[in-house]
Amino acid sequence: MLPSHARIVIIGGGAIGCSIAYHLAKLGERDVVLLEKSGLTHGSTWHAAGLVGQLRSKRNLTRLMQYSASLYAKIEADTGQAVEWKPVGSLRLASSKERWSELKRMATTARSFGFALETLSPAEARTLFPLITLDGIEGALFIATDGHVDPSSLTQAYAKGARAGGVRIVERVRVTAIEVKGRRATRVRTEEGDIEAEIVVNAAGIWARDVGRLAGIELPAGAVEHQYLVTEKRADIPAGLPTLRDPDKIFYLKPEPGAFAIGGWEDNTPTFGETGMPAGFDRELFQPSMERLEAFMLPAAERIPVLNEMGIRTIINGAIPISPDGEPIMGLVPQLDNFYVACGFTSGIAASGGAGNAMAQWILRGEPEHDLWAFDVRRFGPHHASRRYLAERSVEAYGRYYAMHWPLEEARSARGGRRSPLHQILAGKHAVFGSRNGWERPNWFAPEGMEAADRPSFEGRPNWFAAVAEEHKAVRERAALIDMSSFSKFEIVGRGALAALQRIAANDLGKPPGALTYTQLCNARGGIEADLTIARLDEDRFYVVTGSGFGVRDGGWIAKHLPRDGSVSMRDVTSAKAVINLCGLRSRAVLGEVADGDVSDVALPYMAARPIRIGYAPVDALRVTYVGELGYELHLPVEYAQHVYELLWEAGRAFGIADAGYRAVDSLRLEKGYLYWGADITPDYTPYEAGLGFAVALKKDDFIGREALARAKSEGPRRRLCCFLLEEPAAVYGGEAIWLGPTLLGVTTSGGYGHTIAKSIVYGYVPAEHAGHETYEIETFGRRVPARRSAKAPYDPERRKILV
Repeated sequence: MLPSHARIVIIGGGAIGCSIAYHLAKLGERDVVLLEKSGLTHGSTWHAAGLVGQLRSKRNLTRLMQYSASLYAKIEADTGQAVEWKPVGSLRLASSKERWSELKRMATTARSFGFALETLSPAEARTLFPLITLDGIEGALFIATDGHVDPSSLTQAYAKGARAGGVRIVERVRVTAIEVKGRRATRVRTEEGDIEAEIVVNAAGIWARDVGRLAGIELPAGAVEHQYLVTEKRADIPAGLPTLRDPDKIFYLKPEPGAFAIGGWEDNTPTFGETGMPAGFDRELFQPSMERLEAFMLPAAERIPVLNEMGIRTIINGAIPISPDGEPIMGLVPQLDNFYVACGFTSGIAASGGAGNAMAQWILRGEPEHDLWAFDVRRFGPHHASRRYLAERSVEAYGRYYAMHWPLEEARSARGGRRSPLHQILAGKHAVFGSRNGWERPNWFAPEGMEAADRPSFEGRPNWFAAVAEEHKAVRERAALIDMSSFSKFEIVGRGALAALQRIAANDLGKPPGALTYTQLCNARGGIEADLTIARLDEDRFYVVTGSGFGVRDGGWIAKHLPRDGSVSMRDVTSAKAVINLCGLRSRAVLGEVADGDVSDVALPYMAARPIRIGYAPVDALRVTYVGELGYELHLPVEYAQHVYELLWEAGRAFGIADAGYRAVDSLRLEKGYLYWGADITPDYTPYEAGLGFAVALKKDDFIGREALARAKSEGPRRRLCCFLLEEPAAVYGGEAIWLGPTLLGVTTSGGYGHTIAKSIVYGYVPAEHAGHETYEIETFGRRVPARRSAKAPYDPERRKILV
């Protein structure tokens, strides 16, 4: 029988759910029930290939995978359950020059956070895997600590360890409903009875979307078909081979005794369960698709000719979870205070150990040990969960698993759903759009006669370089218009609004109406949860502006900490307000031509918000900048956007006005030392470490994180964010290693080219004791480039341009 109550109920008995249960038990939590509708592993786990690769693009994601590998080496001793962990290493080939640049970049990033790997010549690669041909191979990476594990045995080990720790696992019981009261899931209903729950965890794999709906939550968690085959055996297959990946030929290979398991990531794989998982779907496979199989097997046979002589023993074509960006979905959903998700794991076996550990901490301690924004459920908005969006983007994410991952690349599918009122005007001016949170945003504008499309590059200059330089120059020297309508925007009103926001924000919002405040929202550890601006439009009315992709996260964080006594209300006005950024040396002159009233520095000073009219339109003018020049964010009802844009453009002709996009914005902000949340600042860093101590008001009586921040200021930062200017031309994007002589200091957080100072710029944290030197080296694509630390902002450190 089921218990009538449990502190934590986990739904899903695959590798992820069982790992969460195991790790909860390890942290001492005993009152846990795991429910599985069929048998353990019967979803996608049982037919997974079991490869374990650890290296990811960011340090914390790699840490998660490293934890998995270290756990697999010792879980048998802990539980008594064999898992067939084989740390044979992994070999990744570069079968093109572009891929070799990508692998060199991966190697540099890995070295920056102390991850051990080797870069190999083609001949050295063949020493490790003698069956490959060398045709077209430019180089390779070898990670000695990677390997493979048996997925079913691993899951049983998690389950055995969880049971030993007091977790109750109940198989063959289907969840039929989840009762919700207010902001809490209170009861899990099943065919065998109900369980009152304090916390519910959705780890249902390919069923996660259906389980989410039981609680009224729409999750962007889909499923697609994935194929691999197992060859017949041959006596002459060498023992001890590493796993092998050749992304250019879109296949992976796992060695088995005398045979191989080979799979791939082909284009246009079918989706599954778009309208809900079929009733009774269990331990099932689909019919093989030979056409899709050929897409990766023919290239695999080119690389490993012996495959032409080996028959096929088994073909596996099964459903695997996937999300719109191909990354897992983890964390606390923003709609409820006790409903966690851990789903969308396309590489669930490799991630299960680290994910289970992170989720257990998240559940019991309120947050994971390290920032996991790239996996956080709050990176998605409502549109991501639509059936069409999820299907289109999931298929693309699957097909791009081994595709070239160019710097600043944009997704091709599920585009055009959210468009600014200025979209058609800007498209007619050859805007090249990117996508952020479903919005189409102009990245850059192609000059007349130039193809309006991205042609990216790793180590060379992309096709947009010169065009972006001109947009950058227009902002610095004349005036420019930037469509920023995609900003996430919230109105917070009520008699309790000021007191509530004072507790949430690190900076002091107790300023007169018309004031604009830049602030961070910090957690109890003092880590930066959000970075935004708040305008006080009236005594009890505030206006919050944050990044396009952070609305769900930041809005959820604020809503979570607002009082629920009716004294404050919060409304998302993102879709109601367009934003036109008028910026540049001559921007005041342009605004003065069209605005009613006085827009002088006295009437509209820096960090002020004023209601004005432009033509027929009511506008809230916020004098603030993210580009380091005099500028105004003009917030207005969407129906007036085209009218205001046309007036500004016409008035600006005499001043050489131009359109600019987000690639120019990034270059401009790098020169000015403005930071980007998710890269330069995250919950792993405090404002003092990031150089943002000026935005912390410790004089306030109380706010979230105050105690930790006071301690951090008193003790001094352990590390500091530094700006480095490269002394030689080099391509930088963030993820480069920072060196001081023979000492590896850390990894850069973001980077790019500053067109005004004509230098490459990177930011990165270094230990405080090493933050005062003048010269360093930045390793990019395997080459160390001399760099000079810029103690102040590289451009206009005295802020004369913005205060004019």
